[in-house]
Amino acid sequence: MPVDTPGTPHDARLEELCAWIALGHRRDTWTIAPASADASFRRYFRISFDNGTTLVAMDAPPEREDCHPFVQVAGLLHEAGLNAPQVVQANLERGFLLLTDLGRQTFLAAMTADGVGDSTADSTADSTDPAAYARADALYGAAITALVQWQYASRSHVLPPYDAALLRRELDLFPQWYLGEHLGIAAEPGLQTMLEPVFALLIASALAQPRVWVHRDYMPRNLMISTPNPGILDFQDAVEGPITYDLASLFKDAFISWPEARVIDWTIRYWEQARKAGLPVDADFGEFYRAFEWMGLQRHLKVLGIFARLQHRDGKPDYLRDAPRFHGYIRSVARRYNGFGGLAALLDRIEARETRSGFTF
Repeated sequence: MPVDTPGTPHDARLEELCAWIALGHRRDTWTIAPASADASFRRYFRISFDNGTTLVAMDAPPEREDCHPFVQVAGLLHEAGLNAPQVVQANLERGFLLLTDLGRQTFLAAMTADGVGDSTADSTADSTDPAAYARADALYGAAITALVQWQYASRSHVLPPYDAALLRRELDLFPQWYLGEHLGIAAEPGLQTMLEPVFALLIASALAQPRVWVHRDYMPRNLMISTPNPGILDFQDAVEGPITYDLASLFKDAFISWPEARVIDWTIRYWEQARKAGLPVDADFGEFYRAFEWMGLQRHLKVLGIFARLQHRDGKPDYLRDAPRFHGYIRSVARRYNGFGGLAALLDRIEARETRSGFTF
């Protein structure tokens, strides 16, 4: 079980993780390799045993991450009959978990390989292959069914509330990190005056929605092709909150986007299944879709702030390459509804300025 590779810095956490795994597998021979990247401080490794089985190890430094919510939400997903990793071995104090392996291919990787959707933030290329779209429909169909099942299992006062304070903290990431740290314009006169009523509208809309369990990052990158489908990952930040939130994460994703006609079609499919299951979605689809779009706007402003923070605080620049995708999401909603015109004008000004300077926003 190799721990250090010659020529790489010594990794004390990885060494400790391997020693911990070995305690529970004294008679087994195994190897360890990176399994996936993560925007947080967590790391994942795939443990491959000589008998052909695999497990996934999570390394979550306890001073940075808390494993308890992961274990709790995994249990809730299992209780709901959904496919989430099972905890095989745990040391919560040290931030180590050994989990069942849900596979190697995400929904995102499968759809990107098929050439459907728009996986490059500044491209409009989109496959017209009917078979490829049929596969995307099937994957989204599985994701919709699982989401309805997850929401139907909701119980009050089990998960933390997605309340006004949390919604506001998330929105504040946009002026602090994207406009401030990344673009250097947060202090411009009138900017905060424009943002305040926008934030108030988005928070009020989110709080007015029926409340269910919210995965909070329910997107193709966190859904695995598995049996049963989907395998669900990255759920440790789950809360109780707006019913449209996970839907906005799923259909207006950070890493792949779709023509609006497909988004509407898939949203209708969810809405019909949710109504049939007895979930408290609005009886007027038009009103439901507005809430969905406004919820997406809140998320997209937040994510732009998070992606800027990843670059400027955490040294992870790759995420901001998808900023143009979020500009597109935000602009489409800002131009459609009253009260958000200032956001569209702000994006136009940012893009014009950055284009002139040759700077990549």
